[in-house]
Amino acid sequence: MDQLNIPVLLGTNRKQRKSVFAARWLVGEVEKRPEIRTRLFDVADFNLPHDDYGQELKDRFPEWKDAIIQADGLVIVSPEYNHGYPGSLKAVLDLLLREYVHKAVAFVGVSAGPWGGARVIEAMVPMVRELGLAVTFTDLNFPSVQKVFDEQGKLLDSAFEKRAAAFLDELVWMSRVLKWGRANVPSKFHG
Repeated sequence: MDQLNIPVLLGTNRKQRKSVFAARWLVGEVEKRPEIRTRLFDVADFNLPHDDYGQELKDRFPEWKDAIIQADGLVIVSPEYNHGYPGSLKAVLDLLLREYVHKAVAFVGVSAGPWGGARVIEAMVPMVRELGLAVTFTDLNFPSVQKVFDEQGKLLDSAFEKRAAAFLDELVWMSRVLKWGRANVPSKFHG
C-alpha cells in the first residue's frame, strides 16, 4: 500500500516543556512503521507576528502549508494549560483551513497531573472539527509526564509502546479511509 504522510505538531512553545519528550518519542515510534512518513513541526519554530492572525499569513510558512497539503493525517501533541490548549497551537492551526478538510487527526495529551491531557483533548475536538479534520477515537495520554520520561527524554514506562501502537493503528486506518475518500468521492472541498 501507499505510504501515508502524517506530520506531528508539538503545540507549545513554553520553556522547559516536557511535552517535547512525548512528541520526539512518538515520532521515533512512527518512524518504525514503514507505512508512515512523518516530520515533527514545533510551534516554537513558527515566527508568528504579534499584530496579525489567520489564513492570510499561510504563505509566510510554506513548509507547514505544503506539509498539510500533502498530509493524509495529523498528530497534535499538546499539554494541558488550565483545561485548555496553548494559544500558539491555535495560532499555527489557524494559518490553514481547506488544507485540513477530510483528513484524520489524532491527539496526544500531556499533563503534569493524573489526567494526561484528557481535558485539552476535549477542548480541541470542536476546534479541529471546525477546521474540517476528522478525529480518531483513540487518544494517547501522558499523565504525570515528569515520571514517564527521564530528564533526557528517555521513556521510563514500556506500557506506552503498546498504547502508541493502538493509537497509530487507528490513525493509519482512518487516514487510509479518508485518503481513499478524497481520491474517489467527489466533494466541493477538495479536487
